[in-house]
Amino acid sequence: MKDQKKAYLFGLGAVACWSTVATAFKLSLNHFSPPQLLLVATASSILVLLGLLARKGKLALLGTYLQARPGFYLLLGLLNPALYYLILFQAYDRLPAQQAQTLNYTWAITLTLLAVPFLGQKIRKQDWIAIVLGYLGAMVIATRGNLLSLDFDDPLGVALALISTLIWAGYWILNTRNQGDPVVALTLSFMLALPVIVLVTAVWSDFRLTAWQGWVGAIYVGLFEMGFAFVMWLMAMRYAENTARISNLIFIAPFASLLLLRLLVGEEIYTATLVGLVMIVAALLIQQIKGPVRASRPFAKGRKAE
Repeated sequence: MKDQKKAYLFGLGAVACWSTVATAFKLSLNHFSPPQLLLVATASSILVLLGLLARKGKLALLGTYLQARPGFYLLLGLLNPALYYLILFQAYDRLPAQQAQTLNYTWAITLTLLAVPFLGQKIRKQDWIAIVLGYLGAMVIATRGNLLSLDFDDPLGVALALISTLIWAGYWILNTRNQGDPVVALTLSFMLALPVIVLVTAVWSDFRLTAWQGWVGAIYVGLFEMGFAFVMWLMAMRYAENTARISNLIFIAPFASLLLLRLLVGEEIYTATLVGLVMIVAALLIQQIKGPVRASRPFAKGRKAE
């Protein structure tokens, strides 16, 4: 049953979660390494998702889905959470959170490009405008406004942030092949990825998780970035009478996130970040001009988005 008021409430709840995660990432990385943060966050998210499935009586579907398509769900898990968040956390570890977060917003533009070879979609005129405007905004952010000099504070950090958009877009293109329950699929892919994340932590980090601040931050990320926000966004889409109005709520998240980064992390917000963010948001709005339906992310950052 459609209920636009409920759709707004769930949508705003998801956006509120995504607005806080950039701050949570940065604060947590002061105490945990990227693999450690990913390990605890993924385990926390799995517990939440299992609880949600148990409440709905869908736990048995995990075995059914795994038996039907084990390789597919393993590949989903390797992309998200394993590879995507590992690279994204590395970017946050190297860059100011405002830069990593805003660069990550170009994932939707990356999706437009990848949809051509993988989904057979055509790029419209407004898409080309959005691509140029969006990546120009990313360059403004990455160079802090020194476009002509192309002087990057941390080229590797910038590269990691942009690579994460490739992985995230690829994940959602692959996810278009999933015809099952999205929460069951997400839970299963996270469970299959967990042993890989444990191995990555053992090889590239360690299990000395002694800082309580890191635990609090990582559990928060698992609950609100990977868990509740996803479910609330699905509920918002289910109740929405007008999905476009709900989708536009995600554009609140990056600006709210910058405010929290200033207040809680103490980051000075660069003018170039604001200019670049406005350019990227404008590009994303241009992409929403009425046209052919394209693959989209069930929950966008602002995270998710972040």
